[in-house]
Amino acid sequence: MAKNGTIFVCAECGATSPRWLGRCPACGKFNTMAEEAVKDEKPAAAKARGGLYSAPRAQRLTSVKFERYDRTPSGISEFDTVLGGGIVSGSLVLLGGDPGIGKSTLLTQIAAHLSLEHRVLYFSAEESCSQVKMRAERLNLESEDFLIVNDTCIDNLESELDGVEFCIIDSIQAVYTDDLTSSAGSVGQVRECATKLMRIAKSRGITFFVVGHVTKEGALAGPKVLEHIMDTVLYFEGENQENYRILRAVKNRFGNVSEVGVFEMTDRGIIAVTDYSGIFLSESRGQEAGCAVTPAQTGNRCMNVEIQTLISRTSFGQPRRMPLGVDYNKLVLLLAVLEKRCSLPFCSHDVYINVMGGIKLNEPACDLALCAALASAHRDIPIDKYTAVFGEVGLTGEVRAVSYAEKRVQECVKMGFRRVILPAKNMKSVAKYADRINIVPVLYVNSMIKTLFGKGDGGGETH
Repeated sequence: MAKNGTIFVCAECGATSPRWLGRCPACGKFNTMAEEAVKDEKPAAAKARGGLYSAPRAQRLTSVKFERYDRTPSGISEFDTVLGGGIVSGSLVLLGGDPGIGKSTLLTQIAAHLSLEHRVLYFSAEESCSQVKMRAERLNLESEDFLIVNDTCIDNLESELDGVEFCIIDSIQAVYTDDLTSSAGSVGQVRECATKLMRIAKSRGITFFVVGHVTKEGALAGPKVLEHIMDTVLYFEGENQENYRILRAVKNRFGNVSEVGVFEMTDRGIIAVTDYSGIFLSESRGQEAGCAVTPAQTGNRCMNVEIQTLISRTSFGQPRRMPLGVDYNKLVLLLAVLEKRCSLPFCSHDVYINVMGGIKLNEPACDLALCAALASAHRDIPIDKYTAVFGEVGLTGEVRAVSYAEKRVQECVKMGFRRVILPAKNMKSVAKYADRINIVPVLYVNSMIKTLFGKGDGGGETH
């Protein structure tokens, strides 16, 4: 009979030790030794004794049968959008987020909806069954096929999965396996428990929703291999004081990773938000300087987002740069372009950037809108509330073409905007909207600033 044992492996260099050490003897790093389970029996030995193990054979790509994945609606449209159109059978979905953000509430609502037609198991390691029932009653959720079990040992899960199609693990850091002696939440325990879930999901076709804790830096707690094992990794973001939440996919084997979902936390639970104008656009835009609207493309959808800027004379020798929702290096780059190409000095001013609604703008198409907001704040001239701006900005001050220009202009038309400033190289693809909105093509950032504010003082370099 195979004998199971454990060793300790350094997460940095891979060195092994039969016992735990505070400092790795190979690389010298502290607190990197994690417990792992090992087996003496090898697959080759099992095969030699007539076991079931058989090595996979290579096959031609053309001979591989295409497998279609059936998708099940979760009952929340925004959640389905982030997943790529619904829940894929036999997949593993990891949901991370800050404490109290609403992870358990969201999954309880999804489980209750799925249990109307499917058998669902809620494996709760952090809450008792009565606490889960209390939350379900508060949300007016009830179903006969909604099963609850309160346990912390993942080895007891398989006996409860007869006939179950969907299972929720709350949370992966609170469960453990008897194969390891370390406590729940350790690197080894999280890895082994996730591996067991993957084996069950792929062999029995059960979909697992796994709740994951996050560190104080905002990353998922545990080893990085946890995210590699999962088919989909979602982050639930937002402030506890705010009612709105954003669900973001950072990994998705069955859909687009740039999709985001918007939710509102109410006394009836978490509901999907389909009208984004009240979240990402302020009612007072156009009245104060330093605000610009850009149509941002997130996955398969396009939504208008407002960028707000504030500049103030610095009190220190080094001016501050504090962006929220925009990459810091991107902000520094665009400030240099505005100073060099447009003669707008920011070297003696603190610059603060905020993207409305807590969304993050990572695409280059928001460059021109960010420049417009900075120029508006510098000149203290508001931008018309019915004007939208998008385009990529190069180091020469050139406005470069971006993707999805047609969808961006179409979104501006739908939202009632009267003017859109965009790269001249995108003009051909959006010319059909010229009778519905004023389209202003620009080649350089200077041209955009002159269009918005007139020539003003210090025209900068001429292109």
